[in-house]
Amino acid sequence: MQRKLNVGDWVEVRGKDEILSTLDGKGQLDGMPFMPEMFRYCGQRFQVYKRAHKTCDYTTSYPYHTRRLGETVHLETRCDGEAHDGCQAGCLLYWKLAWLKPAAGDPKKVAALTTDGSFGGDVNAASRTGCSESEVWANTQVTDQKVGAPKFVCQATQVPYATKALAWWDLRQYIEDYSSGNVGPGRIVSGLIYSTYYHLSQAGIGLGPAMRWFYDKFHPVWGGTLFPRKPGLIPVGQPTPSGTLNLQPGELVRVKSHEEILKTVDSENKNRGMYWDAELVPYCGGTYRVLKRVTKLIDEKTATMVEMKNPCIILDSVVCQARYSQCRMLCPKSMYPYWREIWLERVEAKAGEVDAAERERTTDLSPCQH
Repeated sequence: MQRKLNVGDWVEVRGKDEILSTLDGKGQLDGMPFMPEMFRYCGQRFQVYKRAHKTCDYTTSYPYHTRRLGETVHLETRCDGEAHDGCQAGCLLYWKLAWLKPAAGDPKKVAALTTDGSFGGDVNAASRTGCSESEVWANTQVTDQKVGAPKFVCQATQVPYATKALAWWDLRQYIEDYSSGNVGPGRIVSGLIYSTYYHLSQAGIGLGPAMRWFYDKFHPVWGGTLFPRKPGLIPVGQPTPSGTLNLQPGELVRVKSHEEILKTVDSENKNRGMYWDAELVPYCGGTYRVLKRVTKLIDEKTATMVEMKNPCIILDSVVCQARYSQCRMLCPKSMYPYWREIWLERVEAKAGEVDAAERERTTDLSPCQH
């Protein structure tokens, strides 16, 4: 198999036994777990969504950084949390090249995704190296001896062990962003311009207010947003408002304007603990479909399940594009952002109402707001 795959290349996920033969006793390859949620894709064909040559690491404290990955790609497949106590984060899965092979035949005849969760076969059938499917399942969690509670093992929690350090100023990553097809030259240039502009505005040389004013006045004229890293209008320590729409999957919503949302978050950009991130700004004013309500997810720092006091919303095809994230520019991880209902408004379904970002999956499949 070719050593590097580009966006759009067709691949087939290898069979279960072939994949099991690549894994160690922990069900991992080079520190990256093959998770039970991935077995359902065996034998199916996909186009490469992104080359996962780097990824964000949210297991550490802020500011987060990207880390280097080798021989890994993203397909348009996400974890449904079945083997991880129903985690609802919906992370984009990592696929090592050893788990894939070139797709043969007519690429249009792509097998439909199975949705019933049935993997088939004998889950106790051992592979050639002694790792069985049942062991892959068993390795999804370990017991924390100090508190007696389970800690989960998944691709997101294992990022530090499957990657190497990557400096944000290493220009080779941006060359690979382009050569792999992950992003076009326009996105790279605009990202570098924004990063330079932002750091100059924060340099303490007295230009910050003027630069942010200029950005707000002229960037919208070119079809852009207001300055994405504007602080909220509520003083820290004062309560932030809530809103309840009881949104359900399939409903259409419109994201409120950036100005309206800033009235709901404090000066640290938080609403009842949920961070309003700059990566959400490009979606302001757009109309999207609710994908699901999120009530629990695995905290990547602690590897434990977190129950949300206030459910949040994930929108279909709305993902982090890593356009404004410090030290993580153009990360292809494409996490789903989480939305407070007070940042959204329900709209009636009308012909032509749904935003283009909802009709066509963005080529920049979303930030961590834990």
